[in-house]
Amino acid sequence: MNGYLNESNFMMVEEGFTTRDLLENLLMELCQASDQQAFFVADLGDIVKKHLCFLKALPRVRPYFPVKCNGSEGVIRLLAELGAGFACTNKAEIAQVQNIGVPADKIFYSSPCKQVAHIKYAASHGVQLMTFDNEVELSKVARSHPHARMLLGIAADSSPSAHPSMTFGTTLKSCRHLLETAKEQAVEVVGISFHLGSCGLESQAFAQSVATAQLAFDVGTELGYRMHLLDIGGGFPGAEDTRARFEEMAAMINSALDLYFPDGCGVEIVARPGRYYVTSAFTFAASITAMEEVPADQPGSDGRCDGGMGPPVCPSPPEPSPCSPPEEEPCPDHPSYSSSLWGPLGHTEDRIADGLELPELQVGDWLIFEDMGAYTIATSSPLGGYPQPQITYAMSRMAWKAVQLFLGKPPQTEDDRENLCTPLSCGWETAETLCVTPVFAPTGII
Repeated sequence: MNGYLNESNFMMVEEGFTTRDLLENLLMELCQASDQQAFFVADLGDIVKKHLCFLKALPRVRPYFPVKCNGSEGVIRLLAELGAGFACTNKAEIAQVQNIGVPADKIFYSSPCKQVAHIKYAASHGVQLMTFDNEVELSKVARSHPHARMLLGIAADSSPSAHPSMTFGTTLKSCRHLLETAKEQAVEVVGISFHLGSCGLESQAFAQSVATAQLAFDVGTELGYRMHLLDIGGGFPGAEDTRARFEEMAAMINSALDLYFPDGCGVEIVARPGRYYVTSAFTFAASITAMEEVPADQPGSDGRCDGGMGPPVCPSPPEPSPCSPPEEEPCPDHPSYSSSLWGPLGHTEDRIADGLELPELQVGDWLIFEDMGAYTIATSSPLGGYPQPQITYAMSRMAWKAVQLFLGKPPQTEDDRENLCTPLSCGWETAETLCVTPVFAPTGII
């Protein structure tokens, strides 16, 4: 074991203990204590499953998890335990992962726009791998971090359908000039980076990006650089129902890599899967703390519910509150109302969703949001004095034993060996075995 994660960092649960069980237990405790604070529950076993699937589907690709996607301690510790690297965008994220013992050679300073103070911090803490895509960034690194190992960021897909998030990265035409400038400033360039994002990772776009990266590699090699690292970015889906989509993407990625960077060519491949790892692992619960009814004849009116620490998504269909006796079957003609959900501040930018058809809710009812692991954990101080939602981490005993086996620690008993399936290289089959009965099944509103 690597020592980043131990049993004190999460709640160990037995197989068959579902998200409904855990949520109801926590909600009943909160109701009895009259505590209406929002909270997350996180199934770390789901992340273990995703990691095993990633390694099986993309055996040549090393994952670097983007900390900005979910910087919660349980996630960082688990992925560090599993051997993943981390993509950090500032010195606070670098400090966070190094504070638990992650070595500098597993950290990628991936921000395309870096403050000089943060570059110096990376240099003083041994973090060398970072990116640049223009002369300004190159000059900052040349002055502040003489031992940096740089990846040239390219905007490979220049088609009209390219995703708007591709605002960073240089063109192939500019690669030679930037690489020559790096040579003049004695900056070491070791490879190429691109990022298509969740809406751009399509077969044609990805193949074009890899082809462009290969041409940029040739330019770097011609100029005397030892080009040996390719970063293919992120964009992998993470919801529970996207397994088929992920498998299709993995096949497409492997095909493009085999064509332009075949196995044995000396090029290492890394990626930055964020949503993929954490989306389906987190469930969020928030209570109704205030309500306001707007007359139906008022122009533009709809109902309004204030959900406390509400996340920026729409809820799933409602279910009975655990604080009141649940109905056996909802009445099919139960009335619903056009509703809006707002966060605790009530500002315009705090509006969560409009036009939701919800039943009549009461103050104290709880709303449950699934697939809430990506970009929902605040990393800065809470606004308006509201505390950050607490996170309850859990993992099934079988998933924990699978982590130990994956890291080379054999199961302690014969029963453990039988339950864990054979070597952990069996991919999706292994992942499914690990979570025959998931710790957390998707939920709606309680």
